[in-house]
Amino acid sequence: MLRVPVLLSFVAVATLVVVVTPVTGYRPWPYFKPNSSDLMFGGSKKYEGSSEFVHMRYHMGPVLTANITIHPIWYGRWQNSQKKIIREFINSISAVDSKHPSVAGWWKTVQLYTDQTGANISRTVLLGEEKNDRFYSHGKSLTRLSIQSVIKSAVTARTKPLPINPKSGLYLLLTSDDVYVQDFCGQVCGFHYFTFPSIVGYTLPYAWVGNSAKLCPGICAYPFAVPTYMPGLKPLKSPNGDVGVDGMISVIAHEVAELASNPLVNAWYAGQDPVAPVEIADLCEGIYGTGGGGSYTGQLLNDRDGATYNMNGIRRRYLVQWVWNHIVSYCTGPNALDQ
Repeated sequence: MLRVPVLLSFVAVATLVVVVTPVTGYRPWPYFKPNSSDLMFGGSKKYEGSSEFVHMRYHMGPVLTANITIHPIWYGRWQNSQKKIIREFINSISAVDSKHPSVAGWWKTVQLYTDQTGANISRTVLLGEEKNDRFYSHGKSLTRLSIQSVIKSAVTARTKPLPINPKSGLYLLLTSDDVYVQDFCGQVCGFHYFTFPSIVGYTLPYAWVGNSAKLCPGICAYPFAVPTYMPGLKPLKSPNGDVGVDGMISVIAHEVAELASNPLVNAWYAGQDPVAPVEIADLCEGIYGTGGGGSYTGQLLNDRDGATYNMNGIRRRYLVQWVWNHIVSYCTGPNALDQ
């Protein structure tokens, strides 16, 4: 993801029988040839700075203006230490007392987006109730539609079902490192969409993010692992000592930011085609600091132990990509508003 990530976004909407391709967050560039000039100059053409070619527009759909509650669904086997990293990241989004630059400062750019009444996206993001699916109720190979069935199982469980909250709840399905999801690694590392009432019974904004530690760390956990087609490039040290989970953090942030600003895929996005929207995190894929773009992540920070990060959270540090600021038409991070 770090040098020249490409974001491919696909959405298909239908009413009854659907082949769904949700909005997706992609990582590095498997179609580039080794030593390609694309790796040097940035084939994605996404860079820090204003661009007259980018027109982020509001399409009158809802955004999440009420307090946002994220409900994690832990699918497969997860270590408690892994869950703690992700929980603390979610809690960091609203942590006002974190050291600058902070995750909360990064979220302030997301808050700039409004609905048709002028109400901003909520500053409050809460960690909600959680559900464990440690016995792989739908197997170790999931399709896009079976992901919705996993969510259905979580919200209709006989014991401790997740609460139904269509207006401000986000359902975050996290698959362990031994679970394969349709198009994982080859096309996507995470995606978001909304559930179909015909499957789940409700329209609920959700995202899926996979742990790539065993399947494709060089793609979805980049830059903490590197692709085989980039010989000689050394991976960076992850800030929390878990390559797969540290790689997931930026994907989770990417999808949560887009869910908040485009939960039903009819609110904020660039481009004329709602089937392939370019959303607020898509425009900044691969940008993590000042000067980022093309094959360069931008200026990052190094901890005393050599770990790389760009934002502070609650008791932890994270590497999170920037998001598009439609007010100034730039990708911005926590430093812009983190005061």
